Amino acid sequence: METVLSGIRSTGNLHLGNYYGALRNFVRLQESHRCFFFIADLHSLTTHPKAADFHGSVLQILAEYLASGLDPEKCALYVQSDIPEISEMYVLLNMLAYVGELERTASFKEKVRKHPQNVNAGLLTYPVLMATDILIHRAHKVPVGKDQEQHLEITRAYARRFNNLYGAALFPEPDAYNFGGELIKIPGLDGSGKMGKSEGNGIFLTDDEAAIRRKVKKAVTDAGEKTDAMSEPVKNLFTIMSAVSTPEVLNFYKQAHAAGAIRYGDMKNQLADDICKVTLPIRARILDMLQNARYLQKVRKNGAEKARESAAATLLEMKKLMGFKAIEN
Repeated sequence: METVLSGIRSTGNLHLGNYYGALRNFVRLQESHRCFFFIADLHSLTTHPKAADFHGSVLQILAEYLASGLDPEKCALYVQSDIPEISEMYVLLNMLAYVGELERTASFKEKVRKHPQNVNAGLLTYPVLMATDILIHRAHKVPVGKDQEQHLEITRAYARRFNNLYGAALFPEPDAYNFGGELIKIPGLDGSGKMGKSEGNGIFLTDDEAAIRRKVKKAVTDAGEKTDAMSEPVKNLFTIMSAVSTPEVLNFYKQAHAAGAIRYGDMKNQLADDICKVTLPIRARILDMLQNARYLQKVRKNGAEKARESAAATLLEMKKLMGFKAIEN
């Protein structure tokens, strides 16, 4: 059975893009694959989150994973920092990483450009920690977006480098996974780019109805004139509508747009209605989960046990190949 791994940083709530881009597919994937899903709290330390908020953010994401349909009985759902083997393997894998190749990664160069006051070593070796997350479970498939494809290529390079250096076949070279088809990339409401917290253009799974309607009402459109080409902001709204609305509703507004008779106010009201139908039941489950701290801790503990069993086996084999010897009794 092939192993699939994916994780989400613990800073920020999950949004509609996360849900349609991955979470719905994870729910299906856990039925047929050996799946590891984790909350990447170690990764989030590069941005220096406030200690007072840190634990709450982890539990929030855990609740959102569960409310979206992940079943802890069918997958390993865990917190990254609960697996000490990850930190140890991260140290070992750093010895195979070269500064030049890390400095050339697109994500590092972007972070340096955007946040020159916070160019820490964790940002530089971010791809090494990502590779560790993947290789420690010897994953075959990793769901990644376009912005993470370079990191996956680095992971494949580290797997080859280790296997060649130590004459072994310990690590498979993981492939990017798109769930058998084109992923739905949910754009933001600001007329450009993808949906995300840092961009301030997202609909979050925890948003209440009033917040959803307020955000959709402010979404960027155009003058509504009949043209051959659809503007990018309007195309984005139709992309979101294609995910949450019925085909009949989508076709009605497409025809209205083509005829130059579209009323964006009506379209936004319909879009808000349909988003609410998707997210408000999830929101209710999230709030319910957050009231049950004992259950969340149980899920976290059981997920850590599953993940540690897999991680410990890989780390032991890795250290043996590298020449480490256990202490003799």
